[in-house]
Amino acid sequence: MIYESYSSEDTFNLGFKMAEAIEAGKVICLDGDLGVGKTVFTKGFAKGLGIEEPVNSPTFTVLQVYEDGRLPLYHFDTYRIEDPDEMYEIGYEDYVYGNGVSLIEWPVRIEEIIPDDAIYVKIVKDLDKGFDYRKIEITEA
Repeated sequence: MIYESYSSEDTFNLGFKMAEAIEAGKVICLDGDLGVGKTVFTKGFAKGLGIEEPVNSPTFTVLQVYEDGRLPLYHFDTYRIEDPDEMYEIGYEDYVYGNGVSLIEWPVRIEEIIPDDAIYVKIVKDLDKGFDYRKIEITEA
């Protein structure tokens, strides 16, 4: 499915709606260049799960856990991961195969350990359509 976002509010709302329908155990792989709106999408997703605490990208911590929503949210940022084996040191499998939802930014860094049934969300800018325009493509296995 392809969605068009013309504002950060559109991107936030898509994340929100997706989270309202998500089930425990799902993995969402969030792909896109720096500054395309991955964090905005994630904030909407968290809000859709009922998470009220502030959501930030875990760039330097790799993992941020939010447990106060309808389902726990495990937010990974693998940008700084050099080897997928590093993920096992933080308990990757416990989260990804646990009772919450895992959202993984920069999934290409660990693609060999992403579950086959992951949902991919790719966000792309198109400046010809405006500074705030984003094409968001969602692919499910």
